[in-house]
Parts: sequence; structure tokens; C-alpha cells
Amino acid sequence: MQISNEFRVAVPIEQAWTVLLDVERIAPCLPGAQLQEVEGDEYRGVVKIKVGPITAQYRGVARILEADEAERRIVIKGEGRDTRGQGNASATVTALLVAEGESTKVSIETDLQVTGKVAQFGRGVMADVSAKLILAFVDCLDAQVLRGSTTGEETAKDSTSTRSIDAPEVEALDLGRVAGGAIARRAIPVLVGLGVIVAVVIVLIVR
Repeated sequence: MQISNEFRVAVPIEQAWTVLLDVERIAPCLPGAQLQEVEGDEYRGVVKIKVGPITAQYRGVARILEADEAERRIVIKGEGRDTRGQGNASATVTALLVAEGESTKVSIETDLQVTGKVAQFGRGVMADVSAKLILAFVDCLDAQVLRGSTTGEETAKDSTSTRSIDAPEVEALDLGRVAGGAIARRAIPVLVGLGVIVAVVIVLIVR
């Protein structure tokens, strides 16, 4: 299943490329997502979701397959798994950055595969949910990351060893608000899978 998304950020492409490849920096802007561990080009974390009074947690992983700076192209493989076995989702996400004056357009093409209960939902629901999650991500990115300033010296990161990320607890993603109560209750695996994928790309999900 192919899903297309697009967004713009009000910074030059050089800055956008650097920021979007810094997963640890942008992770707090991913709805319901918490980055927990990094090993080379592999990122592991959880997505917390809630529907009404019910809260659940899902594990996900994203791997960088390609990061072509010359072409401004990123390819990521993302996977999300419902720990109760209700459905899984995986996707290959290709993000392309294009300069538009002092701004940057980011186009995302997602090749999505779903199993279990996830498979009963159509492309329309999935596309709508992914668009809303990306909108929330971009709003946070603009307010907290792109407009912020970097202070202090960056700590060198070991690209080979596994590092645990000491990140604060995150608020669960409210699927009722994202997709509507009735749809959210039925589509939890879909929304979580998309949340994990968008989340660790954005994701675009990245370096």
C-alpha cells in the first residue's frame, strides 16, 4: 500500500537536513513516541497510545537504509508490533528534501505492509491518520527545534555500541482525537504502526 505525505519547514535545506537526521533531537516531537536505544543506524523505542481510559504501549524499530546528502534523500525501514498480537505494520519510507528559497519541502513516500487486524483498514483511513500525525510533528518541530538555538558542546556519540537514551516519559498519543473515537477503537494497530513509522522518521524518521 502506497501512502504519500508532504510538509514544509521554514528553514534552508542544509539546516533541515541536519535537523531531520538528528533523531535524538527530534524524537520529543513525535506524537506518543519515546526513543529508548540507539545502536549504529538502528533506533528502538516505544509508542504510547490511549483510546478513552485505555492506555497501551507498542514497541518499534527503525533502520536507516540510505542517507544520500547529495540527493537529499533518506530511506528508512520501520516496524511496529502490537505486544498483544493484534496486528503489525512495517514500512519502507523514502523522504526527499527540496529547497524552496529559504524554506524546505519534504516529500514522503511510504510503502506500507500490514498484517492481522491491521489489514482490514483501507488506504483512506491510514493516509488520514498519517497526515494528522505528521502535522503534529511539524508544528512541534517548528516551535521547539527549528526556532530554538543550540547551546553548549555536543557530546561525541559512539556509532557502534548500543546506547540507552535517558528520555523523559511521554504523554500517550490520544487516538480518539486523531481519528475519531469509533475508528480509533477499531484501528489501534494501524494507528500505532503508523505512529511508530512516522515517529521514527519521520521520521522521516534519520541518523
